Amino acid sequence: MSDDLFGASEAAAPSHKPSHRSASVDPGAVPLAERLRPATLDEVAGQMHLLGSGKPLRLAFESGKPHSMILWGPPGVGKTTLARLMAKGFDADFIAVSAVFSGVKEIRAAVARAQAARELGRRTILFVDEVHRFNKAQQDAFLPYVEQGLLTFIGATTENPSFEVNAALLSRASVYVLESLDSQAMAGLFERARVSACPDLVFGDEARERMIGFADGDARRLMNLVEQMQIAAATAKVNPVTVAFVEQALSRDLRRFDKGGEAFYDQISALHKSVRGSDPDAALYWFCRMLDGGAAPLQLGRRIVRMACEDVGLADPRALELALNACAAYERLGSPEGELALAEAVVFMACAAKSNAVYTAYGAARRFIEESGSLPVPLHLRNAPTRLMKELGYGDAYRYAHDEPEAYAAGECYFPDGVAPPGWYKPTPRGMEGKIAEKLAHLRELDAKARRTRVKDDGAP
Repeated sequence: MSDDLFGASEAAAPSHKPSHRSASVDPGAVPLAERLRPATLDEVAGQMHLLGSGKPLRLAFESGKPHSMILWGPPGVGKTTLARLMAKGFDADFIAVSAVFSGVKEIRAAVARAQAARELGRRTILFVDEVHRFNKAQQDAFLPYVEQGLLTFIGATTENPSFEVNAALLSRASVYVLESLDSQAMAGLFERARVSACPDLVFGDEARERMIGFADGDARRLMNLVEQMQIAAATAKVNPVTVAFVEQALSRDLRRFDKGGEAFYDQISALHKSVRGSDPDAALYWFCRMLDGGAAPLQLGRRIVRMACEDVGLADPRALELALNACAAYERLGSPEGELALAEAVVFMACAAKSNAVYTAYGAARRFIEESGSLPVPLHLRNAPTRLMKELGYGDAYRYAHDEPEAYAAGECYFPDGVAPPGWYKPTPRGMEGKIAEKLAHLRELDAKARRTRVKDDGAP
């Protein structure tokens, strides 16, 4: 098995230091992010809600008793570092497995290595990076060894473990949520990186802030950007570094955004709720955040169409038309011009009158059908294209609405026999739906009048 896959046992070395710090390795060949990886818990940036005095992970380190855990958070916030420090702190063998490249075979190899370590009286920490990439069978493969205590499991994931990790494994591990690094932590890391990689290079305040902004709370990305800037500035013989040079030298490194992951659904949720809450500025913010993060504009367009149906509804039927037109405009214009049409639709949705009456009624109808099954169509509502069907009574007594006063067959029933009108659709008084409510109220009164007349006629001598 390769050390690239499983990692070397840092704890096995007497100094407990990573092998790349050995004098035999050229420091320049090691990425800056690895050279500056924290060697102690106190060097870890941010995460004070977990690492501060009396906080959960600090207490776990101080206890001397490792336990299985899942570290959930965005990239570059210290998940791997914490796992390595835990192995060092507990004097444990450290085995790192990447769920992207590994399978059951590699897990078995890790188990064999852990059994050998136990015979030497050593603990083993199995670190599974991107554990959400493992399927159920792969997760199940190391579960028995976690239960036996052969392995202390530490999983790292950028995805919500509630959805991506087996319940059995999740129940045996504590979940710790790591946060994106704030501007203060990132500023400290930037200075450490600058001193280590390019101490003679001067950065203007705006240039530093722009690079920190590009890193978007990701320490590893920040280190990489500093290395890129070192090379770019040396090549162009630029010093000091200005914000203009930063923008010129660094390719546009988009903000963190996983199109299929937690960040995507969180931001989609924020956009939708801002529209529902009638806040056009917040809606524009989340819309632009997602574009900035690399979301496909038409994917956002489909969500805008959903908003038109779910939250605006018949309070303003123009919303659906505008949403569809915005998508069509983007398909014709492309980016960036077409994005303005989508932004216009977002603002319209946020400002429009709101109604979820159709959405609610639709859900109620679907639930009723699931519960009631396939009720037969009443004879008077059936089509009768053949003589046999007519002889069977299909279409008998059907009232053609256009021939009735106000083009409405007052008192007619269009539900299956025995089903009383349920009143699922309850129009709101907002926007055009207020007019719909008035019309339906008038039609219901016509129904009531027709029923009173029918009862009177049925009771006449």
